[in-house]
Amino acid sequence: MPWIGAFLTVCAVSGCGDPKFDTDDDYLIRVGESVVTTLDFKKAFEITKTAYPHHVLKNPDVLRAARLRLFNQLVEELILMERAKELRIVVSDAELDKAVADIMSDYPEGVFDQMLLEHAVSYSSWENGLKIRLLMEKLSAKELEQETAVTAKDMEEYHQMHPEDNGPGSDPEKCSAEKNKKTTEYLQRKKVEESYKSWIKKLQKKYVVSINQAQWEKIRTIETE
Repeated sequence: MPWIGAFLTVCAVSGCGDPKFDTDDDYLIRVGESVVTTLDFKKAFEITKTAYPHHVLKNPDVLRAARLRLFNQLVEELILMERAKELRIVVSDAELDKAVADIMSDYPEGVFDQMLLEHAVSYSSWENGLKIRLLMEKLSAKELEQETAVTAKDMEEYHQMHPEDNGPGSDPEKCSAEKNKKTTEYLQRKKVEESYKSWIKKLQKKYVVSINQAQWEKIRTIETE
């Protein structure tokens, strides 16, 4: 049941993108029209901390590293959201409904709602966070489509290196359709991982990221929670 953890942090900042503040001091990160406030960050970090044993968080170095990791993650997410807007990539209601149904099918009745309750996340916030995550997946699929396409040569090389996966007689042609599908998905995920870093670096150069350094310094240097 991996989905809940993957989206809780996004849920905490799922209201970002509405730059209506009393003063500039309220924002922490701004990329175009997309914004994360200091309060958004604190909410997201409260959720992030649930992934760490409590005694580990007593170490100031661990806390600072965890905050920096979340900060960088949020910067990337805002950049990707701006890129999606530029390319007019959207997630339809049907796509969202299907993703929700797929996730819900992995949980016994009532368990999912209980998990949201334990993390103080409303269903609507979680759903909006899921929509943002799906948007990012669609964007990366579109942008990296050419680099991540699995070719016949890729499949051949994989089967040569992993003869144990080739089915009866180690003949690639005798592999089941299901095995070939899983192999294709594996190779595509690997290519996405390899291409993502260079892609995000290019986007970071394209979009202006504005950081409220005063606010970030206050957050970054807190030694206890």
